Amino acid sequence: MAPDGFLNGLAPDQLAKLKRLTDTFTEEEAQAFAAQVKWASQARQKQKAPEGDWSVWCILAGRGWGKTRTGAQDIVGYAMANPEARCGVVAPTQGDLRRVCFEGPSGLLNCVPKGCLWQGEGSAYNRTAMELRLWNGSVIQGYAAIEPDRLRGPQFHRVWADELAAWRYPDAYDQMMFGLRLGDKPQLIITTTPRPTEIILNLFKRDGVDVHLTQGNTFENDANLAESALKQLRERYAGTRLGRQELYAELLQDIEGALWSYGFLERSRIQKDSLPELERIVVAIDPAVTASEDSDETGIIVAGKGFDNRYYVVDDCSVRMSPDGWGRLAIDMFYKYQADRIVAEVNNGGDLVEGLLRNIDNTVPYTPVRASRGKLVRAEPIAALYEQGKVSHVGMFKELEDQLCSYSPTSKKSPDRLDALVWALTELSQSSGKAYWRIS
Repeated sequence: MAPDGFLNGLAPDQLAKLKRLTDTFTEEEAQAFAAQVKWASQARQKQKAPEGDWSVWCILAGRGWGKTRTGAQDIVGYAMANPEARCGVVAPTQGDLRRVCFEGPSGLLNCVPKGCLWQGEGSAYNRTAMELRLWNGSVIQGYAAIEPDRLRGPQFHRVWADELAAWRYPDAYDQMMFGLRLGDKPQLIITTTPRPTEIILNLFKRDGVDVHLTQGNTFENDANLAESALKQLRERYAGTRLGRQELYAELLQDIEGALWSYGFLERSRIQKDSLPELERIVVAIDPAVTASEDSDETGIIVAGKGFDNRYYVVDDCSVRMSPDGWGRLAIDMFYKYQADRIVAEVNNGGDLVEGLLRNIDNTVPYTPVRASRGKLVRAEPIAALYEQGKVSHVGMFKELEDQLCSYSPTSKKSPDRLDALVWALTELSQSSGKAYWRIS
């Protein structure tokens, strides 16, 4: 068995035992076997595929727990052990797929021994197609959940679904499951930080039936995380709702006193292909005063009013950028969605906000809004529209929805996305306007 970086760290007796076991293996088989032995020796018990009869292994764990490494190792291990296997990897966006699942420090490319990659015609890793080919004919194909239609047609023996709770369109989950039908025992591995979405709650209820549920917190992986980072996380987020969800992986339900609830959002949520014709569309901005790493984000929400007299949240483009950056992004969204108007809060920026937008494109219809009443007073009528079932989110907007469902009269932090949403729906519910189009 040729030397391989995947053997680093194994004791001499382990190396000798591997040599005896793999004498009859091909070079590729030996390297694949050694890689799996090394992972088994390093992985915590919760990171190892469970025994028993299950169809879905659902890992609900905190940030830094090792979810990505676990999902990548599981799919790689299956693909190496089963020639001609067809495996899928689905992440929230194309960027997540490439930067985290395939090319990240814990991603697929860092879990496959180089000698086990495809050596024939064509490349082993196609970055454009998000496809990884192994020596034994197995293929690992990546998909972005934001494009559910791409999951129509492909078939899989095994699938890794990363950050399922953050997928914008639940239809992606259904299309993925329709394709999970090859072999005698097709199985799904889910790695995600929990949120009380309908899909996650359903999986939670099926624990012990066809779902094996694994839960874990960030601090279980303290051997691989810097003590200084763990200390900062404890000091900043201990006891907070965000910390309970993102670090301790608690599946949190609605909080007492919050104006919004996850139940409101789930009941009215629609898919992109169900969006009706819209009578008006606005882009609303809640500008941040500064643009440093510690600054608030600039809230940018796209929403519309349908001819059915209902309201639709179409996109959340909130970012942490310089004023010129978020100004250009807002105007791009204005034209992308053929909006009627840009609405922006000017309490902090005054005339500078309008000047910024006019400097980029002086033809865009613009309405400044000034907060003369408290945030709670402004938000209550909009929350009432949700409670009446008059507002639908077109897909899922994780950060926005977490802000909505955690905001209460006692909240201290300024919720940028919530503010932009309130301005958008206030404009749509109180005003009317005409459409303007860019002429190119």
